[in-house]
Amino acid sequence: MKKLIIIIALAFGTHSLMAQQAHFTMNGTVEFERTINIYALIKKQMADNPDDQWMQAMVDGYKKNNPQFKKQKSLLTFSKDKSLFEPIEETGAQSDNFFWSAAPTIKQNNTTYTDLTSGLSVTQKKAFEEVFLLKDSTRKINWKITDEKRDIAGYNCRRANAIVMDSIYVVAFYTDDIPVTSGPEGFTGLPGMILGVAMPHDNITWFATKVTDVTIPENKIVAPAKGKVVDRKSLKKKLDESLDDWGSEGRSFLKTLML
Repeated sequence: MKKLIIIIALAFGTHSLMAQQAHFTMNGTVEFERTINIYALIKKQMADNPDDQWMQAMVDGYKKNNPQFKKQKSLLTFSKDKSLFEPIEETGAQSDNFFWSAAPTIKQNNTTYTDLTSGLSVTQKKAFEEVFLLKDSTRKINWKITDEKRDIAGYNCRRANAIVMDSIYVVAFYTDDIPVTSGPEGFTGLPGMILGVAMPHDNITWFATKVTDVTIPENKIVAPAKGKVVDRKSLKKKLDESLDDWGSEGRSFLKTLML
């Protein structure tokens, strides 16, 4: 009996010590890399005009001088109750001059502030020559958590799947070690920080490359303020009107701009 009591006491003490040593990141930054499969996007664009020789010549020229995958950087700054996702401006070789490179699909269009307590989202959104300030509740995503796990930026993450905007299949990976319900772009709603997002049918991914655990000053996470104020419904109506005659290209742009 004494041995049993000692074993239980030791087990309890070990568990308590581990609990005391466990560290959860509540403030800091996450550096993300967005990867776009440009060749795949161009192929989809060519599907409407497969015999367009001028377009094919432009595409062939692009492929000779540019890599298949375009890389873009962004930064998520977070505390326990709010976050700010900001794209980092491109420089150097990654800035190509392909005529389609001005398309919203290729650009990082959003600076997104999220109040995780109230559920308010404020996104400064660039749409061609206009800048909107989208103020609305955070998008409600019906995530289905799976048992699949993977390591991202040194954190153990669990996979979740969802359909957003009725048709976009999304795969996300979140970590319990950062119990902040935020993530890149407008992806939220999981019981931990989202460190990876993939839209496999849209040829785009976001994955964390570095997480920094650091105290964030209160005035560091502030909502963007410039742009024409809209909510999600009014923005979609305006974009529908603007892109109505653009065919499949317009539908692709609309999906990107509403994400």
